[in-house]
Amino acid sequence: MQDDILKLAYEVSRVTEEKVDLIDTVMRQTTLLAINARIEAARAGNSGAAFSVVAQEMGAVARDISRIAQELRGAIAGNIAKLEGVGAELRREFRGARFTDLAHNAIEIVDRNLFERSCDVRWWATDSAVVDAAAHEAGENILTHASERLATILRSYTVYLDLWVADRHGRVVATGRPRSYPKAVGLDVSKTPWFEHAMACRSGDDFAVSDITTNPILGDAAVATYSTAIRDGGRTDGKSIGALGIFFDWTPQASAVVGGLSLSTEERRDCRVMLLDAKHRVIASSDGRGELTDRFPLKTEGRTQGWYEQDGRLVAFALTPGYETYRGLGWYGVIDSAVEASAMIRGEAQSVATAVGF
Repeated sequence: MQDDILKLAYEVSRVTEEKVDLIDTVMRQTTLLAINARIEAARAGNSGAAFSVVAQEMGAVARDISRIAQELRGAIAGNIAKLEGVGAELRREFRGARFTDLAHNAIEIVDRNLFERSCDVRWWATDSAVVDAAAHEAGENILTHASERLATILRSYTVYLDLWVADRHGRVVATGRPRSYPKAVGLDVSKTPWFEHAMACRSGDDFAVSDITTNPILGDAAVATYSTAIRDGGRTDGKSIGALGIFFDWTPQASAVVGGLSLSTEERRDCRVMLLDAKHRVIASSDGRGELTDRFPLKTEGRTQGWYEQDGRLVAFALTPGYETYRGLGWYGVIDSAVEASAMIRGEAQSVATAVGF
């Protein structure tokens, strides 16, 4: 609708200018005819006196019409300028609000997805095979069974790269993909954030999650790591006997989010859709630039969502809203796009006018 208003304003302005120019041309011709008529009337002497009066009146009428045409041009131009300004502002407001909603949708999809990951880790930590593997007395058969159990889970939950069981000392004793990632078994993870945070969980209802990082053991893949303590007997209030770490395969899932928003072909060509962490680090980008390395200069001014313009760019953003018991990590959905110039829309209006014969 905003585009239609602007295109209509430009078209009215163009047609008005064209028609007033035609009026000016006709009036100039009329003035010349009036002058020629007066000359001929003068040559005719007394018999042409009446015709001279008519010629003078024609010249006066032509001047009046020219003056009215110029006043019309000025009045219409002023109102068209106001209409263009209102239309452009409506377009910016609409675009900013729409992109803000899309940014919110993107981060909300991520929250819903990651909420499920927080449920997974707490659930699987109570699995009897996982609990037995974390126990000190775990033998080879028990560890093999735990690995098979984790492999079964991975076949059903394809969003994970691997699942690791670590004993209370931080040694990985079982994984779901030992053949794919053979260096994981026996690895000391006691100093890693995911293990330390898992062992600090106060009950089986708690979990830990780390920001997106690359894991060298998993082929330097970008992962979101969720963890929780494995407790004696699988009880919520049981003693911590180890930790379960699950590694969410971040890149393909995030790419699906930033690439799946409802943008037109033209918008998609001009927009950069991003997910940022709490420090405004780019953790996903529709163009693939700066992922896990760059920080985007987001200016929220204390708002949880909104949009602003700066340096010819429109930036829309939304802070993670969380989902159910998952409060989120302070991440943002962001859409960065060029502010559309009026000349672009004016050109579109001219193309439409030409096509219909104006």
